[in-house]
Amino acid sequence: MTREWNEPTAPQAPISVLVLDEDPALCEASATVLRQDGYAVTAMGNGDEALALLRRRAIDIAVVPLRTRHIDGLALMRAALVTNPSTLVIVTTSSPSVESNLEALREGAWDYLPKPFAAANLQLVVGRAAHTAKARRAPDGVPPISSSPAPRASAPADDEVTLIGSTPVFRRAVDLAAKVANTDASVFITGESGSGKEMFAQYIHQRSQRSSKPFVAINCAALPEHLLESEMFGHCKGAFTGAVRDKPGLLEMADGGTLFLDELCEMPKASQAKLLRVIQDGVVRRVGSEKTDAVVDVRFIAATNGDPEQFVARGDLREDLFYRLRVVRIQLPPLRQRPADIPVLARLFLDRFWHRHRDPSAIAPTFSAAAELALASHAWRGNVRELQNVIENIAVLAEPNSRIEPKDLRMLDEAEATESPASVALGATAFEEPYHDARERVLALFETRYLTTLVGRTKGNMSGAARLAGVDRTTLYRLMERHGLQRTPAEGLMRVAAPEGSRAIAAGGR
Repeated sequence: MTREWNEPTAPQAPISVLVLDEDPALCEASATVLRQDGYAVTAMGNGDEALALLRRRAIDIAVVPLRTRHIDGLALMRAALVTNPSTLVIVTTSSPSVESNLEALREGAWDYLPKPFAAANLQLVVGRAAHTAKARRAPDGVPPISSSPAPRASAPADDEVTLIGSTPVFRRAVDLAAKVANTDASVFITGESGSGKEMFAQYIHQRSQRSSKPFVAINCAALPEHLLESEMFGHCKGAFTGAVRDKPGLLEMADGGTLFLDELCEMPKASQAKLLRVIQDGVVRRVGSEKTDAVVDVRFIAATNGDPEQFVARGDLREDLFYRLRVVRIQLPPLRQRPADIPVLARLFLDRFWHRHRDPSAIAPTFSAAAELALASHAWRGNVRELQNVIENIAVLAEPNSRIEPKDLRMLDEAEATESPASVALGATAFEEPYHDARERVLALFETRYLTTLVGRTKGNMSGAARLAGVDRTTLYRLMERHGLQRTPAEGLMRVAAPEGSRAIAAGGR
């Protein structure tokens, strides 16, 4: 059974959908519903013919069965994705096994749809996939050459999130966030507390097609179970003591926009089950309600400061929920793995807090090279949040036009203050890092300290510094560029700075 339908020529080609199923009635009914929504639908009942079609021309969305008597949906999906990785495959399954559905997601399925399904559920899942497919297209309907979205000129500068850093491990995270922003894919952000997970979530939202809609954040660990459900799903009047009126939840408030679920792994299991239902069909039922109160279209970004796989293994996080939300995973590096970025961030925060707390007409203090090295050598267990706290303390207490020295930083505890420079550079948390990460960080600190001391001894004479080090000047300059160092001949020192050519991710910030 093969029927193709084409819409009249339009400025942008309609989203193409392949519907495959051995059941002729189900196949035709699904195709009819989707055609009414404006999709270019091809309905088929033979897996070999479907595979031939997928190999012959690009299809935006393929709705295929997981397994039937004559169709192996997973095998067909694998073959199709080899030919066209951009095809979004939705697997329909009558299997009650969660594991079989997860298998489809692991193999590359964009989503799955349990059978039997209502027309509204099919429309919702295909609609979400179509939103992603459209985001990949340029205005003329041709897939864009670059997936990085253009800056939004309409956004007020004060609302723009700033992501600053030139360290490769940080740049990889930023580039991945920029790449995924203009899609509708769910994102799972992992990283230590204070490493900037919510900032990354806001950055993704601001560069998405949902940027004009709300960005709503909720900390799943901050509320007890009954309050968390009420906040997220809303409640009806009389649902519990104190519920004097109907109240929409954050899911309804985020309709059309983005919901950021911070510390998702701390969410109670009952709430996880309700959230999974919303992700599957968009239906929200408020606490105390026996009917559907709203149907929402929300993009989900989740985050945790732990290892989500460990939460899944312990049974604290539903595996199906994890795979639903982890379409793209972004791992944020701790600040101690970004030593070259620390002085740059410190200067930015000092300028910001100085203008917030002090007379802007007064000359702001500056960091000495020794203070910047001390900042770069600190373990920063609290990451960027701790750095902000230290710099705000300095901005409040420092004298105008003063030079900030290591003794002014008020960050080293007594144990650190008495340790050797090597121990301070290694840090108490180094042994919690992978070997190569710890080695890279400590080596970067050593090279920065060595170069600063070396050039200080020669008062900025690079030829003399090269002779003392036993290397050529080219090597010294290459090391300077690697660590973002600039020469200041007047002081005979090099100050840590952002490397030339480093990209500005966004203007303004918080």
